[in-house]
Amino acid sequence: MNGQNRKDIRPGQRVEIVLKKDQRTGKRTIGTVRDILTSSAFHPHGIKVRLADGQVGRVQEVLADEQ
Repeated sequence: MNGQNRKDIRPGQRVEIVLKKDQRTGKRTIGTVRDILTSSAFHPHGIKVRLADGQVGRVQEVLADEQ
């Protein structure tokens, strides 16, 4: 599942994000969503989230629930 729709993302989910510093290379970081930062329902580059470790980036792919 891609990370463009806010309704598909919930705190506690495992996701792959691209950090701001990695946007040119497309390097992905895996983590667990702590906060959803994008308020709109859709974003073409991915919904912006904060991971449990504090890193912020745009969701590229939703991996699985951690519940």
